[in-house]
Amino acid sequence: MTEFLHTGPADAPVRIVLAHGAGAAMTSPFLETLAGLLADRNIAVSRFEFTYMAARRTGGKRRPPPRANSLTPEFRAAVETIRSQLPNGQKLLIGGKSMGGRVASMIADELLAEGAIQGLVCVGYPFHPPGKPEQLRTDHLATLKTPTLIVQGERDPFGSRSEVEHMALSPCIQFHWAGDGDHDLGPRGGMGFTRRGNLEAAADAIVAFAHALPAPSAQAAAGTGSGSGKRRGNSQTATKMAPAAAARTRNKRSKPQP
Repeated sequence: MTEFLHTGPADAPVRIVLAHGAGAAMTSPFLETLAGLLADRNIAVSRFEFTYMAARRTGGKRRPPPRANSLTPEFRAAVETIRSQLPNGQKLLIGGKSMGGRVASMIADELLAEGAIQGLVCVGYPFHPPGKPEQLRTDHLATLKTPTLIVQGERDPFGSRSEVEHMALSPCIQFHWAGDGDHDLGPRGGMGFTRRGNLEAAADAIVAFAHALPAPSAQAAAGTGSGSGKRRGNSQTATKMAPAAAARTRNKRSKPQP
């Protein structure tokens, strides 16, 4: 069984399926805050955990995360489950924090070609392991066809702005840069930014990106559910559902915060 944590109105114009990072659960403070900010902006968020992370909740042995490519079937199953219950016309995006965003990026083009999703959002993409800039994880990003927004801290040790701006990436990728942000978008003191301000600016960027994407085609929408169980307001619920089998368009810097 795959457990989903839903935040925001069920009938919002956009829903984002988000996966967690390698070491933090779907209820991490970072994802809780981001999901809440998106819900406040009328974006529905559905979070889920990969099996290795979910097992920790039931007393399972704490294991390191599997290789990212081995997690793609779980992400695809989560998307298929959510998609089967979407209200007609609701845009569906996928993404995640760090590793979760990387896994999403590996299946994005396939899902886009199937008409299952409209876009991809990665927050703190792990371009390389910290301190190992030669070990790039960007081969598939050079040819990515899915409209993509990457929200990245300017000094993220997994890929800083000065590093990323020299990478050969698909023109389908847009960036929003969090001022002086680290991997969790947190700035250093005295730099004129705050973590909360960076997160709010990130949420604004995600909303603008999502609303600019084209609506699902009639053919794609025909494969979704009727969305009869609608919820209004920024509610948060957990449900269990069985899973079904260097180019960029714009760089944005978040504004200094008091």
